[in-house]
Amino acid sequence: SKHVIKNILWTTAKNFTVERGQQQIEELISTWDIHESWLHHSEFLEEEELKDSKRYHYRACWGLPTRRKPIPRATASVYFVIVISKFKPDTAPVEVFYRLESSRLIRRPEQCQFREKWLQDIIENKIVCTERL
Repeated sequence: SKHVIKNILWTTAKNFTVERGQQQIEELISTWDIHESWLHHSEFLEEEELKDSKRYHYRACWGLPTRRKPIPRATASVYFVIVISKFKPDTAPVEVFYRLESSRLIRRPEQCQFREKWLQDIIENKIVCTERL
């Protein structure tokens, strides 16, 4: 069965602010099919000035706290970049990309449905690594 990829209506370059970017990332995350036991916090990391664009970097850090272990043994981060082109009109929507901390693969929200399994894999790999040490 083909999954419908959920995306949101991204703000225009003209209306973009760092706070608005973070709100919209939260809005995007709310469309992801992730069990409610997962908790996350998001934060703005930095602004990057390039020749052709401005890039705004954010991070959402995920964990699975439980009653027994309120501080998760490991966390998984998803890094977001919001790109504002210097060549497109300021009425054009911003472009958004994300990648998982363990991966160099860059994904676009409108082309790829987020999977909870990606977070589970990162955390399981970290726990296996720490147990080996």
